[in-house]
Amino acid sequence: MDLEGLLQRFDGRFLLLVHSLHLGSAGANNAHIVFNKQRRCDPDFTLAPFLETLCQQEVCVREDALVLKPLVCMFSEGFKRNLLCFLHLIHPGLPNDSVLHLLRCMTQDDGENQWSGALIKQLQRDIEGTRKGTLLTSKCTETLKNLCSRFRNNDAKGRWASCFEGLKTEDKETDLNVLYQKKRKSDNMDHDGDAQEDPLSKRVKMDFSPSKEEERLTEEEEHNTRTIQQNQSASSVSQAHSDLLGSSKNLPDHMKAAIPVIKELLDTESVWDESSVSALKVFHECDPDEVEVLCSLLCLSEASEQSLPQFCSCLLELSPDLSHSTASAVITHLLLNKIVSLAEAASRCLVTAVTSLCTRYPRPTCQALIEPVLRKGQTGSAQAELLCRLIVDCLEPHHRIFVFRTALGVSWDEGVLSVIHALLDSKLDLSEEDFSLFTDQLCSQSPHFSKSMKFAKMLLSVLTKYQTHVNPACHHTLSSCLSFNETFLKKSLLAALKRIELI
Repeated sequence: MDLEGLLQRFDGRFLLLVHSLHLGSAGANNAHIVFNKQRRCDPDFTLAPFLETLCQQEVCVREDALVLKPLVCMFSEGFKRNLLCFLHLIHPGLPNDSVLHLLRCMTQDDGENQWSGALIKQLQRDIEGTRKGTLLTSKCTETLKNLCSRFRNNDAKGRWASCFEGLKTEDKETDLNVLYQKKRKSDNMDHDGDAQEDPLSKRVKMDFSPSKEEERLTEEEEHNTRTIQQNQSASSVSQAHSDLLGSSKNLPDHMKAAIPVIKELLDTESVWDESSVSALKVFHECDPDEVEVLCSLLCLSEASEQSLPQFCSCLLELSPDLSHSTASAVITHLLLNKIVSLAEAASRCLVTAVTSLCTRYPRPTCQALIEPVLRKGQTGSAQAELLCRLIVDCLEPHHRIFVFRTALGVSWDEGVLSVIHALLDSKLDLSEEDFSLFTDQLCSQSPHFSKSMKFAKMLLSVLTKYQTHVNPACHHTLSSCLSFNETFLKKSLLAALKRIELI
């Protein structure tokens, strides 16, 4: 049956979804976008009829005989993979029985693809909440068993690479056979029993246990590789240092003279005075390239946290203020790595330094510090706590809007949710366009955070503090978001949405 015949089986509401699932590797994402738009237009829109249609039995020809097969088995392999990926994205909001029934139908496909089979098993695991069974096919399992059987000597000190050399291609395995035959020929001739064996039994058997000579060669090769890598790394560091020294030669003499003074103060954590402030005035005289060189030579990224408050205090005493580009460079070198690498709550010294610079230079802090931390994609609780403090204590409303727009364009995790929640609690003055983009993002993210309390609390903040922003289109979108929520706050969320209808 061709595609046109298959499409005739579906209700008109699902035709666009089916077409989207046929669009190559982007099919799953395209289908997700189509589904979200349909949910926004009609919050009661459901995929239950779509899943039922895919499970309908259809007559088809198999080996000159008429047989019944589920409709889904008649689609291309690419469609089925996209369908499974799409279901992985949205299954929390679908009836489990319907999805499981479809998965059972897909296993009836005679030519089931191994990748599709793994996706089916993984989706079954996610829905049932179990880890029983294996994702491996029988063929893959057999291959692994054969591989494990080759490791006959458990005490061998050979490297794993030597065990896999013969498995890359058949040609390479043949070459490896010949190699082992040559290496073991003399050994075989030393055995008396071998001379009396039948000619056919004289074939050299594959032995993956490495000989002492092979172990020695492997270790020598690894040592040489490590030496080369270390030399290359040292060469790169040396080259970078040479470039930095070359650039420093272009600095004016008075800038060069200020470097040891500032660096000594940073290293010794001495008490800073007016002369220290005078030394920092070199930042006023630097162009952007010179600022980068100066920050690198001062090793600001390596400055101890205990020295930060005094250093920042002296920076704030400079008059006039640093330019935007200079402030951004100093903030990047001085603070970014320290905040990105936080594994626990920031120290008092670090918090003091960050908040003082953010208060005086909010825009550079947003662009050189807050935005890069959010875009790293792994905003931990320590980073989120510090960013929330900056949002509440240091940023003006228009700077908070900048951070809010940045957060909409990054990958969301629990830390980013905390930042967005803090922004919402500060009563942002959102435009209609900003709020619409935000609700669209909420709709696309809601299946991934269906059990997240932070996401639920953020939704509650939207429904209680931004009621006047909710137009009919946004109302549909928010209703779609709530349908995925599985937390105990769902009743409160639905009640808050209902109150918006009454206003």
